[in-house]
Parts: sequence; C-alpha cells; structure tokens
Amino acid sequence: MVPDAVALAAIVILLFPMAYFLLASPAFLLVKLDIQPVAQLLRGMFRVHFLMMTIAGVIATIAFAATGRLFFAIAIGLLVAFAVWARRRFIPRMDAELRASEAGDADAPRRLRRLHWVGMLCNAVQLAAIVGSIPYFNINFAPA
Repeated sequence: MVPDAVALAAIVILLFPMAYFLLASPAFLLVKLDIQPVAQLLRGMFRVHFLMMTIAGVIATIAFAATGRLFFAIAIGLLVAFAVWARRRFIPRMDAELRASEAGDADAPRRLRRLHWVGMLCNAVQLAAIVGSIPYFNINFAPA
C-alpha cells in the first residue's frame, strides 16, 4: 500500500469510534440516568469507546510511524495515552455513581450526567482536533 493510503486508512480507522460516540452519546441526554439499565448501558458505551480509541489509536500511531510521519505518530500516541488515562478515570467514577444510585443517593444520577457531559466534550474536542489537522497530513494521491 502507498504510504499516503496507509495514512488515510489510519485516519479513517481513528475517526470511526470518535464519530460513533459523537452520534450515539447524545441519545442518553433524552433519558433519566436514575434508571439502572440505562446508566449501565451508558457505562458500557464509555468503556467500549475508550477501548476502541486505544486500539484504533495504536493502529494509527503505528501507521503514521511506518510512513515516516513522526510528528503525527506522537500526536496520536498522546491521544492514545489520553484514552487510557480517561478510561482509568471515568469508569471507576461511573461505577461509584452507579453503586451510589443503587444505594439511594438522589444526587448520583446528576453526577453521572456530569460525567456524561465531560466525556462528550472530551470526544468532541479530540474529534475537532483530528478533523482540523487533516489538511496538514499531506496526503497526496496525485501521480508522481
């Protein structure tokens, strides 16, 4: 595969989980998070999102490093590091809020909603950064 095609494929692989989360997560704004199955589904969506970001980011980092675009490899590597850090931060906090909600804490769904908003905001910022940097990838398919 041509190096430019590899870089383009890496970007598409990276954008897929981010775009999915951007489209799927606002649906949870329409339901109450004090309903236990809904809150658990939200937690599962966050867990899978962070896992997919880690996997897609590693693939993209390797692809950019292999094509000689070290700056972009480092930048996407930082995105992977953020996904790993966020997973370790968000999921235990969501679990704590789910347990608090089960125990009858009336504020737990509000705190869970705040985590939901923060997660959506983080994803939107990352997606905007990736999409905004596409012109700088210097992907060229013109015949040489």
